[in-house]
Amino acid sequence: MIQEGSQLTRIAFSTLGCKVNQYDTAVIHSSVADNGNYTIVPFDNEADIYVINTCTVTGKGDSESRRLIRKAQRQNKKAKIIVTGCYAQINPKGVAGISGVSMVLGNEEKLEFKNYLSSLNENPDDHRIFVGDIFSRDKAAIKHYNLSRFPSRTRAFLRVQDGCDSRCSYCIVPLARGNSRSLAPSDIIKQVNELSQKGYKEVVLCGVHLGGYGRDLSNKLCLSSLVERILTGTDIQRFRLSSIEPREITDELIDLVASDKRICRHFHIPLQSGDDFILRRMNRNYTAGYFEDLVLKVKEKMGDAGIGCDVMVGYPGEDEDHFKNTCRFIEGLPLTYLHVFSYSPRPGTAAYHIKETVKGDVKRKRSDILRMLGEKKHMEFINRYMGESVHILIEEEMDETTGLLKGYTGNYLKVLISPYPGFT
Repeated sequence: MIQEGSQLTRIAFSTLGCKVNQYDTAVIHSSVADNGNYTIVPFDNEADIYVINTCTVTGKGDSESRRLIRKAQRQNKKAKIIVTGCYAQINPKGVAGISGVSMVLGNEEKLEFKNYLSSLNENPDDHRIFVGDIFSRDKAAIKHYNLSRFPSRTRAFLRVQDGCDSRCSYCIVPLARGNSRSLAPSDIIKQVNELSQKGYKEVVLCGVHLGGYGRDLSNKLCLSSLVERILTGTDIQRFRLSSIEPREITDELIDLVASDKRICRHFHIPLQSGDDFILRRMNRNYTAGYFEDLVLKVKEKMGDAGIGCDVMVGYPGEDEDHFKNTCRFIEGLPLTYLHVFSYSPRPGTAAYHIKETVKGDVKRKRSDILRMLGEKKHMEFINRYMGESVHILIEEEMDETTGLLKGYTGNYLKVLISPYPGFT
């Protein structure tokens, strides 16, 4: 397609953002790998086609997406650069205007990636934009894609839900992903079994709003019902639930995770703030007290559960007292890690036109304080397991810092291992 003769076209991928984006890239990757005309190369290598699956949750995501576009262009000025993902969905014309971009695909269009490859050489001087209305009626359900392989050999992500019906005041994701919609349970069972048969030991169920799974289906289901079906209908060694909103972690779901060792004892629960005033401004549907009761309930049922959360600093109106409330709140909870990020005004959100009251240097300072608190919490959790035997799932990639093999326990402890004689 790009190269003449029998030489294979080299294609490279880079993915920013969430697990759903990583799943989407795996679908594209799989469709290309099954085609004998292409060979997959690392993104750092020279390629004929670069595919960048972007994120736009924060302004930093937009900047990183542009950096990757420039990097691809430096590596091969003649290469075709295809940009997709949430940044492309939200601002297709802006992305198309970046030097070197050959094609822009929306979040639905990218999953039909191979259908657009043939148009890459048509009108090469024109930017090709294929971005549909993510809220249109024909986006009312998730299409099942048969994922034949995942970049990791041991753990695969499976998108069971997409979109979000909530409208948190700071969040642009619903505008990029559309309304909440679910994959049929029969398709999920089929895909989990196929991944298990191919040797995957863990499947991570992911979604933009995972706790909203099944509400849109004609035969309505809840996430707990889906988990029960996976337990009875598959033989996957273990599966993990990605991020779930506080109000959607039900007693039934907690009991299920506590009662079956095939479900990883790991909860990622978005907190955002530990101050009720800020939570109300964010349009979050819970209080700090509700969040605390939930975490303590999980730990009462499963003392070994790993519990992480997202925390935002610098939301408009967050003063020093609000921030200190968040710090004290987190300090008193049995959390095992934090994902800390700064507020970034996103166009189209309710908070976009609210005047920012927290300066950049203050955001950085607050982020540093919370990250140190998160590291302290994580070390306390690690120290509980010193000298203990744990079950881990070894991942394909080596640890970047140490070069050792790495793996994760069910409750999301990272373990590094030095290969030993006979290890395979």
